[in-house]
Amino acid sequence: MGRNAYCMRFRPVPSEGESFMASKQKILIVDDDNNIAELISLYLTKECYDTKIVNDGEEAVREFHSFQPNLILLDLMLPGMDGYQVCREIRHDSDVPIIMLSAKGEVFDKVLGLELGADDYIIKPFDSKELVARVKAVLRRFQPSRTIPVSATAGKCVEYPDLIINQTNYSVIYQGRTVDMPPKELELLYFLASSPNQVFTREQLLDHIWGYEYIGDTRTVDVHIKRLREKSRTMPPGPSRRSGASVTSLRLKK
Repeated sequence: MGRNAYCMRFRPVPSEGESFMASKQKILIVDDDNNIAELISLYLTKECYDTKIVNDGEEAVREFHSFQPNLILLDLMLPGMDGYQVCREIRHDSDVPIIMLSAKGEVFDKVLGLELGADDYIIKPFDSKELVARVKAVLRRFQPSRTIPVSATAGKCVEYPDLIINQTNYSVIYQGRTVDMPPKELELLYFLASSPNQVFTREQLLDHIWGYEYIGDTRTVDVHIKRLREKSRTMPPGPSRRSGASVTSLRLKK
């Protein structure tokens, strides 16, 4: 199994004055079945979320830029631009959390959605309480304040010569610059960085990162590891960089 001293590809820091926090968190609901969308909106409104409904892919992309949601519930089977393409378009510009909703329960469909950047995948029909719980769980992990300098915070923090991972404010700093990454990738990287020179199975990582609430496919671990490896390969080398990668884990060397 190869070794990696892990480093990350950074993205631009949010512009000055950009605000992620509001009195109500905003959720964009994308579903061509307006009855289902209205029902989802009802459940979320009762939980004090601000919701907006759109019924096709092109409108979803437009509303994403104007509504600026904190989370997107994205149906896959949409007229015109499907949910996969919508996810691609949004991921070009943002790491806003995306939960995919679909009647497709095959492993291929779930893995494809996760590879495109979805943070969770819920199979229809679903229980309303489970949907709300998953929304809360994803939003809880997504902390845009992760752009705050790590030195100004205290809590769960792992430091390497070029890399600082802080799970308290969900920040990653590589060579002095902020790295933008989805919550699950950050949690996975933090866990691995906190346990240098140890190798973990898929099941162990699922237990530690996804926990009891995750009922999906174990291959989601492979998808997230793949994303971390791809980011590692595109970063400029630093003093602690190593080459190579493993299949089921990344190994960090102090």
